[in-house]
Formats: sequence, structure tokens, C-alpha cells
Amino acid sequence: MLVATTVAAGAAATWMARRGVLGLPWLRASASNLVAIRGAPRVWLVAHLDSKSQPVPMLGRVAGIAGSAIALVALASLSVAGAFGVDPSAGAWIVVTLVGVMASLPVIASTVGTRSPGAVDDASGVVTVLRAAAMLPREMAIGIALTSAEELGMAGARAFAARRGRGVALNVDGVDDRGTVLCMVHGRAGRARAAVLRAARAVATVVRTGPTIPGVLTDGVALASAGWDAVTLSRGTLATLSRIHRGADDLSALRGEGVEDMARLLAAAAREID
Repeated sequence: MLVATTVAAGAAATWMARRGVLGLPWLRASASNLVAIRGAPRVWLVAHLDSKSQPVPMLGRVAGIAGSAIALVALASLSVAGAFGVDPSAGAWIVVTLVGVMASLPVIASTVGTRSPGAVDDASGVVTVLRAAAMLPREMAIGIALTSAEELGMAGARAFAARRGRGVALNVDGVDDRGTVLCMVHGRAGRARAAVLRAARAVATVVRTGPTIPGVLTDGVALASAGWDAVTLSRGTLATLSRIHRGADDLSALRGEGVEDMARLLAAAAREID
């Protein structure tokens, strides 16, 4: 029952994320993407315009999702062990259940509000995209997509991808003053990832690549699910995650020193793809 419920919930969540967010008729809201095109672009620079607040910072939500997933796997393992005659102790059930309940609380509390200025998430990304576009040659074809409703199921990116053919996207989501530059690879993303790594060498920037951080959903995820070659570039620390989606994410904690470096990297990666 546990495994079957998990599979059913996963299938429902996948459908909701990919189709329901645009197709369900209830509780609808309107938003607008800002799109600019020069020539016939092979590469798109992407960032989201909207911001949100929630009672817990992103760091708490990420930890909660990871803990919930671990507890779920542990519960399923205990169930399977019991089905094959290995009787787990009552203490094991209690401990794993308590871990699952405690880990789920930050996730349950992640309701959407409007009390965060969104300086890092994602005003910094929008500025980075516009600055990178200004660095590119005027004769170079380029596309810019500043999406809305990213914080509401990535609806803006999903609507954008549904109306265009597949392409290569360099998404920017969160650029703090300090921290390592992270390139989150969505799916295969061969061209985008390779371009970022070549650009990093060209501008002498250290970039760490890896899969999407559990619990961190970005427009790059939505574009990749629509068949795009997409990566998401971010820069920050654990302290950054602790203030994202909070009222503390304002300009008093962000000077914008990382934007120029990230813009140079982004422009260099766009040239590599072009």
C-alpha cells in the first residue's frame, strides 16, 4: 500500500506539474512573460520575474524534502523486510515515522505569500541576463525570456515552451555576492553544459556542475521536461538559501557584486553555443 500510494502520488504530481498548472480551470490567475528576440536565436537567456515568500526559508524546505524522501525509502524497506519474514523492531518503525513527520513539516508549511522582495530570487538573475545580453555582439542572434509565475509551478516557462520549438536555454536563478557558481544540469543538457564549462575556462571562473538540488525547482526543469537543452546557473552559499523566500531577501543583504562576473560567464557561454 505504501509503495502503491507513492507511485500514484508521484504520477499525479507529475501530471499536475507538466499539464495541470496550465490546464486545470480552478483558481486561475494571469501573468505575462517578457520575451525579446534578435534574429533567429539558437540560445535563450532565461530568468524569472516573480518572487514569493513562505514561512520557512528554502534551506528548510530542501532539508525537509530530503528528509521526507529518506524516511519514505526507509519505511518502504521496513515494509518489504516484514513481507519477507524479517520483522523490524517497533522502535525502528517509531524512529523512522517520527523522522518522516518532522521532515515533512517544513514542506507542509511552504505556502506561497508575497512578503519577500526577491532581491536574490530572482531580481539578480534578471539583471544578469540583461547585462549579459548587453555584452553580446549586436549582430548575434539571441533570445531573452523573462518568465512570470515561476514560483507557481513554473507556469510561465511551461507556457513559453509550449509555444516554441525546442532550443538551448541558459537559465539564471539566484546570484549572490559570494559563493561558488553552480551549474545545475537538467536531463542531458549536453550542449548547454559543455558551453558553460568552456566559457568558465575562457573567463577564468570556477564552476561546479551537478544535478538539480532536491527541492529546488527552476525554469530550467520546466524547459528540460519540454525537450529543451537547459541548465540553471546560480551563485550562493547556505546563508543564501536561508534567506531566499523570506523578507530578508532584500537589497540590504545584496550588493550585486556577483552579477557582473556571472554576466560575463553567461555571455561567454552564449557565444560558445552560437
